[in-house]
Amino acid sequence: MEPLDSDLDYMVRPSRPAGSSSRTKALLIFPILGVLLVVAFVAAAIFQLNLSDLVDSLIGLLILLFVLALVLLFWSMAPRADRSRSDT
Repeated sequence: MEPLDSDLDYMVRPSRPAGSSSRTKALLIFPILGVLLVVAFVAAAIFQLNLSDLVDSLIGLLILLFVLALVLLFWSMAPRADRSRSDT
């Protein structure tokens, strides 16, 4: 009997370098918004500002930002269409 060929040949595709217009850079808006929110809370604590009227709007904004973060995350991780191919 012949021995089985158990050597696996893996095809390695070189990764494409991410350009400056990478879609994941759109996610950087969320840490910026988080820092701004923390600064607003710190300012409210220091200057004794009343934020109780804004709580409902703030919760709605946070829910909207959460949904937007999920959409942007799926959008940024989606495979890009290979536009260099021309199948016409």
